[in-house]
Amino acid sequence: QLAESGGGSVQAGGSLKLSCRASEYIYGYCGMDWYRQAPGKERELVSSLNTDGTIKYTDSVKGRFVISRDEAENTLYLQMNRLKAEDTAVYTCAVRLWDYESCPSSPRYWGQGTQVTVSS
Repeated sequence: QLAESGGGSVQAGGSLKLSCRASEYIYGYCGMDWYRQAPGKERELVSSLNTDGTIKYTDSVKGRFVISRDEAENTLYLQMNRLKAEDTAVYTCAVRLWDYESCPSSPRYWGQGTQVTVSS
């Protein structure tokens, strides 16, 4: 239901733009996230975008990454600039659904992930 694309290999300082397209409109969603997991490390929340416009970034990517969404295309994006070797990871998008009147932190749906490799 969620398909990421845009990963690849890039040299440090370069840019990549990840896309996460939903095969159909996801009713009841309250937020979408980008996670990443590097080899030997735990999965990390990179950025989140809620339907109320709230955007969050983990400290290590602030000022370098930009999350956005195209409602018409059912697509979530992550523009990654000034990439560093430590950004190397599998990036996965996820969708959170409303739980009554609250928007939980745990996603309901996950994509398969796309590999990002940054060489120094």
